[in-house]
Amino acid sequence: MENYLITIIGPTAIGKTALSIKLAQHFNCDIISCDSRQFFKEMKIGTAVPNEEELAAVKHHFIQNKSIFEKYSVGDFEEEALKTLDTLFKENPLQILVGGSGLYVDAVLKGFDEFPDIDSSVREEINSAYEDKGIHYLQEQLQALDFDYHQKLTTENPQTLQNPQRMKRFVEVCLGTGKPYSSFIGKRKNKRNFTPIIIGLEADREIMYNRINQRVDIMMNEGLLDEVKSVFKNKDLNALQTVGYRELFDYLEDKTTLDFAIEEIKKNTRRFSKRQITWFKRTENTKWFDYQENTQEIINYIKSKL
Repeated sequence: MENYLITIIGPTAIGKTALSIKLAQHFNCDIISCDSRQFFKEMKIGTAVPNEEELAAVKHHFIQNKSIFEKYSVGDFEEEALKTLDTLFKENPLQILVGGSGLYVDAVLKGFDEFPDIDSSVREEINSAYEDKGIHYLQEQLQALDFDYHQKLTTENPQTLQNPQRMKRFVEVCLGTGKPYSSFIGKRKNKRNFTPIIIGLEADREIMYNRINQRVDIMMNEGLLDEVKSVFKNKDLNALQTVGYRELFDYLEDKTTLDFAIEEIKKNTRRFSKRQITWFKRTENTKWFDYQENTQEIINYIKSKL
């Protein structure tokens, strides 16, 4: 039988977890989580990890399976997730992938292009220049070395131009190979042994924002501040550079009031959800459903694609 991967995408707090559990119970299969923040065992409340009842209802993979002290890349996740799926497909040719991290969804569904190894001295040079000159150095370098890709980001994904790690990588490839970063994109064909059935959940913006605000209030009531305090001494770790933690770090450093920090979490989560929507709306062959759609209708759609 052909393998199918039901893939549930959409912005944060839209109801992906609840739907994935209902579908997994119906089709008697497992769930692969691709929420890049839920990997870390020290980050439970602030990443909206499924609760004990939800985790007990269906077998989940890649939930709190790493530590914030471990280095774990999207490439590592791709490799581990595909191996896990290979095993699961032997038991059931239909499995579920769910999460709001678009890059990690793409890693499983499509994989990434292959880039040459870059000499470490190039990376060191770029890091040093970035420390001296800031993000503008990276932006100017990319514009000079790969004008077309810089323009593409400016138009389609401007927040990436503000991401130091991503920008360093782009410039590193350009300088290390003498070729534009974009010249390596789309060259590698990553074969997959499954067909994706992609389900998107959406809601009116006001509804979505209200759900986000309510979720943040719930997190605070469940003890998010104590969770953040427990990792505060390690606040510079890459895994902790995320919404819900950065804002409370500022509070713990007496830079803001607690009320202000909470409102910043809500605001920044709403901004994050907008970026998620922009990313996922570009995902081809996605069937979009209202977040309140009857689950049976979604099941019927999935069955029509099998």
